[in-house]
Amino acid sequence: MRIRLFIILTFCAAALMHAADNANIAKANRAYEEELYNEALSLYLAEADKTGTSSQLFYNIANTYFRLNDFPHAILYYERALLLDPSNADAKANLAFVREKAKIHEDSGSSWLSSWIESQASRFSSDSWATCAIVSFLLLLAAVALYLFSSVVWLRKVGFFGGALLALFCIIANVAAYHVYFKATSHSDAIIVVPVADLSSAPREPKNKAEVAFQINAGYKVHIRDSVRVDRQLWLDVETTDAHRAWIKASDLLRI
Repeated sequence: MRIRLFIILTFCAAALMHAADNANIAKANRAYEEELYNEALSLYLAEADKTGTSSQLFYNIANTYFRLNDFPHAILYYERALLLDPSNADAKANLAFVREKAKIHEDSGSSWLSSWIESQASRFSSDSWATCAIVSFLLLLAAVALYLFSSVVWLRKVGFFGGALLALFCIIANVAAYHVYFKATSHSDAIIVVPVADLSSAPREPKNKAEVAFQINAGYKVHIRDSVRVDRQLWLDVETTDAHRAWIKASDLLRI
């Protein structure tokens, strides 16, 4: 009886917490609709700290930052939304729009083939790719059984060639699942959030213009390669999308 009561109380507590979370989101949404963007942002960020993250919540935060004309943070949260759910078409479209609005034109430096492969892999989450891999593997087993045990020639051909295609797709799905999962969990990409960041050739403050490797504006994406702490200051070795590398203060960017 006590166990049943505990289960019921736990369920009720969880339901009340979920209702409270929904109420907080609804309050934030109302503030956004009433153009009280600072209030909406505070509520959304508090919800993210309290209950965890989701693609939709990051998307709402990004929209609010955009309304506040904070393009770098809007880009950051659209990227975070897409990291959790690559199929979020609204986040993808808004990200492209904000980059265009902020006049951020990044050259990936990659060939069209590698860019196309990356875009296809990023169409789905790692869980979706893993599900595809499992389903294709089960179908592969069925195709192998069909080839081995069927006495009908055309069915054996279907089993052989279908099995070959399923094996190939299973491998592709597994590789894509790992790639998307690693990308989502490594947090090695970041967005510049200061107006203009000075990158240096060594992990220290540039003493003059000659020591500034190059500058990069807010909103641009970089890939973190390495890190080192010098005199209590964390420095990051980063690479831009056009393959330029230099050192930057960790406080000048935020990880996606």
